[in-house]
Amino acid sequence: MGRRSISIDEKIERAKEHVFKCKDKYDEALAELVALQEKKSDLQKQELLEAMENSTRSYEDILKFLEGK
Repeated sequence: MGRRSISIDEKIERAKEHVFKCKDKYDEALAELVALQEKKSDLQKQELLEAMENSTRSYEDILKFLEGK
């Protein structure tokens, strides 16, 4: 029994399916990355607020420091 030859159209369809599957995985991974980065940013903001609340420095002193003045 010989192998049947795959037409170029079938190869194109298979390649398209592969690309779509890969794109879906990429989109899911990208969404997870964005969500994790946002969560990290939120945690950093909360940490900064807590540090400011526990600081002996005034609000104005902290702003001057952050602005490099």
